[in-house]
Amino acid sequence: MTLSDLKGYLAERKIAPLQDIALHFDSDPDALRGMLEHWIRKGRVRRHQDSGCQSECCGGCSAHDSRELYEWLDEAAA
Repeated sequence: MTLSDLKGYLAERKIAPLQDIALHFDSDPDALRGMLEHWIRKGRVRRHQDSGCQSECCGGCSAHDSRELYEWLDEAAA
């Protein structure tokens, strides 16, 4: 997988969780974070945290683990 492959994947989907990206490329999430950081530094990707929890009852239980999301920014936004 190359930086260009990662760019194509995110540009097509607009936003994707790290776990989905890792599954798609059959890669380690930590290795992907390094590649994603390249695009973040260039202003092409934004990282989001999604708590995933829609309930006010919990203080972060394992059923509602946060998800690391990455968004590809359009040319105009960069």
